Amino acid sequence: MAKTDKQDRNKEQIKGEKKSLRGSTGGADKAEKRKARERSGSAEKVRSKRKAQSAAVSETAPAAKGKRKKGVGARYGKNGQLKLIFLGGVGEIGKNMTALEYGDTIIVVDAGMAFPDNEITPGIDSIIPDYTYLEENRSKVKAVMLTHAHEDHLGGLPYFLKDFPVPVYGSNVSCAFLEHKLRRNKFKEAACRVVEDGEIAEIGPFKVEFVAVTHSVAGSLALSIETPEGVVFFTGDFKIDHTPVDGRHIALTRIAEIGKRGVKLLLQDSTNVERRGYTMSESAVGKSLDAVFNDNRANRIIVATFASNIHRVQQIIDVAIKYGRKIALNGKSMQYMTEIAQKIKELRFPQDKVIDFDKVSGVPYDKVCIIATGTQGEPESALTRMSQDDFKKIVIGENDTVILSASPIPGNERSIYKVINNLCKKGAKVIYESLYEVHSSGHACQEELKMMMALLKPEYFIPVHGEYRHLKKHAELAETMGIPRENILIPELGYCVEVSARGLKRLDNVKSGAVMLVGDTEEGEETLIDRRKIASEGIVIAVVTVPDEENAEGSIDILCKGTQIPDKLLNEIKSAVQYKIAGGDFRELTAEDMDKSVRKTMTKMFYNRLKRCPLIVPIIITS
Repeated sequence: MAKTDKQDRNKEQIKGEKKSLRGSTGGADKAEKRKARERSGSAEKVRSKRKAQSAAVSETAPAAKGKRKKGVGARYGKNGQLKLIFLGGVGEIGKNMTALEYGDTIIVVDAGMAFPDNEITPGIDSIIPDYTYLEENRSKVKAVMLTHAHEDHLGGLPYFLKDFPVPVYGSNVSCAFLEHKLRRNKFKEAACRVVEDGEIAEIGPFKVEFVAVTHSVAGSLALSIETPEGVVFFTGDFKIDHTPVDGRHIALTRIAEIGKRGVKLLLQDSTNVERRGYTMSESAVGKSLDAVFNDNRANRIIVATFASNIHRVQQIIDVAIKYGRKIALNGKSMQYMTEIAQKIKELRFPQDKVIDFDKVSGVPYDKVCIIATGTQGEPESALTRMSQDDFKKIVIGENDTVILSASPIPGNERSIYKVINNLCKKGAKVIYESLYEVHSSGHACQEELKMMMALLKPEYFIPVHGEYRHLKKHAELAETMGIPRENILIPELGYCVEVSARGLKRLDNVKSGAVMLVGDTEEGEETLIDRRKIASEGIVIAVVTVPDEENAEGSIDILCKGTQIPDKLLNEIKSAVQYKIAGGDFRELTAEDMDKSVRKTMTKMFYNRLKRCPLIVPIIITS
């Protein structure tokens, strides 16, 4: 680091920045020690605040609170191998999880979940990454670093922490949301180590600095990870919002400083890479909401948004109060996230402005605003049920204005537009993103992505957080920023990449994929195939009684669900199965072979006559 850079940074810290002292890669000289003493006053508060937490972590992952005498490379040498293992969040939207490994230490960045699709994964509650590789290297796993509080980044932790009881680091918002999830999953100790912008944690050979970014949830952080091979920078989900609702700006100055020191590898959010320009500021949404409320003064107003978007909820509450409306919260996630956000002072409003949802029907339409979940057309959400006349407390009509203050998660478009169509049929005025600026994405568009690359000046680049088309487009964007094509790698699930002075090198893939859960129970691929077949083709249960000396013919009873069988075909199937089981050799078969024989006979007849293949479940009864 150049001397002028150190002086500039020192001036900023003297002005009152509450940040841990950052060490240079090459070690501390006398000038640095003198400056450290000058800054010790501003750092003392942070050190005191974190002292108890640091003591608890010191054995496995001590938090660094000042200048180290030696850089990471000098301290750990370069005999190890820095590896990045991609377990989720690449080539897909959701279940983000990346591991960094060096020697006997692994740290995990995020542990998210994906949302099941009723057509592709029917009956599944949640989907988490397959982290078999981490289980095979259990003793190396030391900590989890959270970038932010969205489910696709921390939703898998209640399952992960049962296998790996390691420290978790995150912002106050991330930790508050996580601890609530862990309590709901009956964790006796739901501890998460709160970190602030600029704090540093040392875990073995890794020195992790937490850097503030703006996103659609408060408390979002990028990670600057100093390793023996150089700095690896994770942007996490971000956008560059110059007018954030809470006034907490993205730490562009610090990001530029990190870039000047040198960044070996950048991993960057790819979600909005196909969009040109800049992402709209969250503050602009507040202005649009104000206009909508003003234009719909006589109507009851229902706003659906993500419960985790605290700043959006704050703006909805503020504008509702401005227009003299009471607020009613609907949806479990909306209620508990609002309560959590209030406790940590991320959400502020007078308590007397909120009414119990059961009292909504007694409030005049022009005096109430309902804030609900259901922006993705979830079948059991309040908004979906309202659109289907399946919600006793609210009947939608011409005096309702419904605002969908969110964008569709890829794959949910059909469900969302079905809800919009149903609401419109009932006479409601429906306002959504393509008509009004009532939603702002939390992800950076092309110009913001380019700005981050320009500030960090990475030697190597890996796009993450997106489907393959996003990653490919992001790689092309990185080339326009001067990063050589040979220094860019597009990852896929299971990729294991070595980072060294020679560049990026792919190693053998590790086991990866998705683990599908119903409650806490894992569902196998065969079960999922059966679920899909039931959903699309129906199920046929055949109770077959095998003939014996007393029952010379045997019998078959058939029960169908989700498929129609003409009576003529039903009789033909029964006759064919009875003929099959009447053969003297049928009783000599094993139970498994009996099952296969009946299933094969029935499947062939169903396909030949109906061109359908329902799931057939034979129940064989023998004496």
